Amino acid sequence: MRNLLVFILFSVCMFYKGSAQNQSAFQNGEWFKFDMSYSGFLKAGEATLEVKDNEFKGKPVYHIVGKGWTTGAIKWFFKVEDLYESYIDKSTYVPYKFIRKIDEGGHTKDIEIEFNQSANKALVNNKKRATSKEFDIPKNVQDMVSTFYFLRNELEIEKLKAGDEILVDMFFDEENYAFKLRYLGTETIETEFGKIASLKFRPYVMAGRVFKEEESLTLWVSNDRNKIPLRIKADLAVGSLRADLSAFKGLKHPFKLIAD
Repeated sequence: MRNLLVFILFSVCMFYKGSAQNQSAFQNGEWFKFDMSYSGFLKAGEATLEVKDNEFKGKPVYHIVGKGWTTGAIKWFFKVEDLYESYIDKSTYVPYKFIRKIDEGGHTKDIEIEFNQSANKALVNNKKRATSKEFDIPKNVQDMVSTFYFLRNELEIEKLKAGDEILVDMFFDEENYAFKLRYLGTETIETEFGKIASLKFRPYVMAGRVFKEEESLTLWVSNDRNKIPLRIKADLAVGSLRADLSAFKGLKHPFKLIAD
C-alpha cells in the first residue's frame, strides 16, 4: 500500500471557474476529513486537507496542508504517516513551495521543492540524502497538491462534455508529469450527509503493481460552487480502496443537499 493512501487523497479533483479571490471556491479555514476503507469493510486510514492564509517570501499565499495515516488493524503491519504541503499564489494558483515528508511502512522521503515560476526552474532539496538539484519545468507548472486547487478555480466545468479530457503540467519529486483525467458526467450519490448532486471524473494512473489498469480510479465532487470532494474509489491489483468525506468545515459557499 506504499504511496496509495496519499495518492488517493490528492486524486480528489475539484473544479470551479473563478477570476478573483472573491470568486474562488475555497478560503482560509476550509478543512476536509476522509475515512478510507479496504475492500469495502476494513478501515484503512484517515486523511485531512486544510487551507490556511500565509506568506512566502513576502507574497500572500494559500498554505495547503494534507495529512494521511493508517488506522485500525492495517497500521499494525503497515504504518503510514504522510505530510504534504503546498504554498500557492492567491491570484494565479501556481505553487512556490512543495513539501513531501512521508513514512510508509519504513519507506521514507523528505523532499522540499522551491519553484521559480518566472525562470521555469524547480530546485529540489532532498533532505534525507542531503542533495540539491535544479530542473527545468513548464510555464506555470503545478505540484501534486496545488493542481487540484488550481483546477478548482480555473476549469470551466460548464463547457465540459462527458468524455472530455483535461491535461495539467505537474512536477513531482524530480520529474515533469502530464496529469490527465476524463470527465464522466453528473451523478447523484448517497453520502452520510444525504443525497448530493456530483460531478464524476476518472484520472489516469499507471497500471501495474498497485492499480489494475490506468482507469482504475473514479472520483466524485459536489456539483456546486464549493466542489467538495465526496468520494474516491480505486480498483487495485488486490482488492479495492475507497475514501469518503466524513467531516468538513470552513466552506466558502452554501452546501447543497438533494431533498428526498
